[in-house]
Amino acid sequence: MRHGKSAYPDGVPDHERPLAPRGEREARLAGDWLRASTPAIDAVLCSTATRTRETLLCTGIDAPAQFLGRLYGATPGTVIDEINRVGDDVATLLIVGHEPTTSSVALILADPAGSNMAAAESISEKYPTSAIAVLDVPGRWTDVEPGSAALVEFHVPR
Repeated sequence: MRHGKSAYPDGVPDHERPLAPRGEREARLAGDWLRASTPAIDAVLCSTATRTRETLLCTGIDAPAQFLGRLYGATPGTVIDEINRVGDDVATLLIVGHEPTTSSVALILADPAGSNMAAAESISEKYPTSAIAVLDVPGRWTDVEPGSAALVEFHVPR
């Protein structure tokens, strides 16, 4: 999931930018959609940026969360590395991060043979704030690598 729409207050460093009112509203809609459309979330990996923390809070997802500084400004490889560290007790993982990394990770992990290619095309065109890519990862988190997942759906809460 990409963080919600952020505000741009004067003098506030990028890492500390909060959500805009639209971002709060869309993050709530994203949480509603996640609860209605995906299995219960067991764990969350979230960037330490204010806007990602606020996005997670607004979703109402109350799964145990790790706030990782590495996810702020991360490369796709860093995100995949963090996914590989997730324990086998987690069946459904939510990652709250930033662009352009979020779209890149979704597309890198998606195996074209088993993925929703219309969703992949939408992601490659634009990954709006609060948008969610749903991937099915067979097997263990430690085995996640490029092309190892199926992109199932792409949802933009509005």
